Amino acid sequence: MTFFETLNELIAAGRPVVAVTVVDAVGSVPNDRGSKMIVTEDGLHSGTVGGGRVEKKAIDEALRMLGEATESTHFVNWQLNRDVGMTCGGAVKLYFEAFNVASWNVVVFGAGHIAQALVPLLCTLDCRVQCLDTRAEWLETIPASARLTKTLSTNLAGEVAFLPDDAFVVLMTMGHATDSPILVEILRTRRFPFLGVIGSRAKANILKNDIASAGLPPESQEAFLCPVGLPIGSNHPAEIAISIAAQLLEKRDSARESKMRS
Repeated sequence: MTFFETLNELIAAGRPVVAVTVVDAVGSVPNDRGSKMIVTEDGLHSGTVGGGRVEKKAIDEALRMLGEATESTHFVNWQLNRDVGMTCGGAVKLYFEAFNVASWNVVVFGAGHIAQALVPLLCTLDCRVQCLDTRAEWLETIPASARLTKTLSTNLAGEVAFLPDDAFVVLMTMGHATDSPILVEILRTRRFPFLGVIGSRAKANILKNDIASAGLPPESQEAFLCPVGLPIGSNHPAEIAISIAAQLLEKRDSARESKMRS
C-alpha cells in the first residue's frame, strides 16, 4: 500500500493522523527531500523522514499537534546541530499536516431514540463524541465510529467529574427523573460552554424547581437550555437530532468568534 493509500484509509476511518513531509534538506542530513511519514496517536505508523533524532523530534511534534488539537498545518525549520543536537551541520524543513484532529468535544447523556439519530450525525462532524447510558443494549445499537466513545455507567451523575472542560453537553436520558441528578451535579461542580436538556418548557420549570431545592444559586436556573435544539422541524427523532446538531454548531461558532475577538 502506498503512502497516500495508507493516509487516505486512516482519514476515511476517522483516525487522528499527521502526515510529515521533508520539503527541503540542505547539507549533511539523514533524509531526502520528499520523504514522508504518518504519525497517529500511537506514534509512528508508517514511512520515514530519515530515522534517528530528526525523526524522533518530528514524531514528538506530530504527537503534540494531535494532543493539543489547535492547529492543522505548519512548517518547521531545524538546524540539525542547534535544534536537534546532531553533530552534522545540515538543515531540514518539514511540513506537518493534521487530519481528523478535533478540538470540539460533545457529550450526550442518554442513548435513546433521539440519541440514536443524533450521535451518528455528530460523528460526521469534526468533533469527538461521548455517549453515556446505563443500558448496554441501547449503546450497542449506536454505530461504532473512530470519533465516538461509548460509556456504560450505573452512575451517570458520577461521570460528570471526568468530562473535558470544553465539552458541549446534552442531556437526553430516560426522562426528568434521570436527567435532573446529572443536571444538578453539573451546575454544582462544573461550567461547560454549552448545556442543554431535551424536553418541554414544562420540564424546564420542573428542573428549575429541582435546582432550587438542591440549594443552588438562582442564576443556575438560567445556565441551561431546555428545550434544547433550534425551533425547526417536527417531533420526529431525526428532525429533532438535526435541530440539536444545528444549535450545537451555532453555539460552537459563536464561542469561537468571541474567543477570536478577545
